[in-house]
Amino acid sequence: MTTVIDGRGMEPPEPLQLALQALDELAMGDDVLMLLYCQPQPLFAALKERGCTWTDTLRADGTREIRIQQAR
Repeated sequence: MTTVIDGRGMEPPEPLQLALQALDELAMGDDVLMLLYCQPQPLFAALKERGCTWTDTLRADGTREIRIQQAR
């Protein structure tokens, strides 16, 4: 199952906090999909620290689609 966090209308650090909370609650094989208008360097640093993997895709409308999987 994918947990979607649409952070495009949120102020920092709310998207980061929601992403980390969602990762803590993920079941095996699930992932988090974040939608943002920026490249979230603090999030990437936190994911690297946790050993997570992610992909970062830029849509035509400027939305970054970041798909994250928890380290197991």
